[in-house]
Amino acid sequence: MVNIQGEKRLTKLLASPAGVCVSVACEKVVQAIDIAKHSEEYADVIEIRLDSLSHPEIEPFVKNLTKPLLFTNRPEWEGGSFPGPEASRINLLLQAVQHDCALVDLELKTAPELRGELLDVLLKHTQTALIVSWHDFSGTPSSAELGEILQQQIESGAHIGKIVTKANDYKDVLRVLNLQAIAEDSNFPLIAFCMGPVGKISRLATIKLGGYMTYAAPEGGKETAPGQIPVSDIRDMLSRFSAS
Repeated sequence: MVNIQGEKRLTKLLASPAGVCVSVACEKVVQAIDIAKHSEEYADVIEIRLDSLSHPEIEPFVKNLTKPLLFTNRPEWEGGSFPGPEASRINLLLQAVQHDCALVDLELKTAPELRGELLDVLLKHTQTALIVSWHDFSGTPSSAELGEILQQQIESGAHIGKIVTKANDYKDVLRVLNLQAIAEDSNFPLIAFCMGPVGKISRLATIKLGGYMTYAAPEGGKETAPGQIPVSDIRDMLSRFSAS
């Protein structure tokens, strides 16, 4: 049975950039909810890093938070903290989809059969968008390699792509931000920016260049990636941009 309301919600979610996502990574669910609540006034989306929780759950976040929720369960092999079997990792994302969360994040390098399992569930829970992500914590590939990664994301069944690299110089930043133009030509929403001190400017610039979303550190919480800016500072900088 087609979920018309769910499809309308998904269409609205994808129709325009989401804006600022606050990424919350804590060991305890209660602490994560508290930090997320303190950031809701600044956030467009709240990301819950399931891989940081000692006992990950979905329902408490759905019940206690009002902003659209993104659930991520990043494996150790892509810079995250989840150490267990892939089937267990994906099962938590499946639970999030079944709770009709706004977004889930799945790594491009995830086994195709597990991605297919998630896509099958998304066909029934049509109000959840899939972000297919790719990260490089050491550097930034060539333009050709980045273009190939983007093309794989477009063909993966994703609603939104995410490409985040470590910038070692300004040329790295320019190569990643240039992906926005390629994604726009394909009508594919893309999250693209760089980590690290050099890449910090891209976390702001990506929003002004058509990027779907940027990520910020929560109020009173720790960053989940190098160079992440506190959400209140991001909001202040964006408002100054709009006023000038």
